[in-house]
Amino acid sequence: MKRAGQIVLTPFPYTDLTGTKLRPVLMLRQASRFDDWLVCMVSSQVQQAEANFDEILTSADPDFANSGLKVPSVLRLSRLAVLDGSLLLGSIGTISEERLMNVRQRLAKWVASE
Repeated sequence: MKRAGQIVLTPFPYTDLTGTKLRPVLMLRQASRFDDWLVCMVSSQVQQAEANFDEILTSADPDFANSGLKVPSVLRLSRLAVLDGSLLLGSIGTISEERLMNVRQRLAKWVASE
């Protein structure tokens, strides 16, 4: 059963839509009454994190073990997509409810600014 907070694998689109890459994404919330989900890309390229925006998950974090990630990673809030649930290929893990709420609040604050 799909739910917000899961980290799943999916073919994530490049920003120029020239293709996709199979990668983990964080399911942020269901985007419609259909099986559409707002997700953010997860990347092991921690040095590319947008300061004060993206969320870094390190091996020292209490919810790292449950995330299913093998290395420290960044939850790229600057890389969002709405995907059909059929594209979410399988759950590898989850983040804590607390982290999910923090990520959502950070995203909401960013959307409301400017």
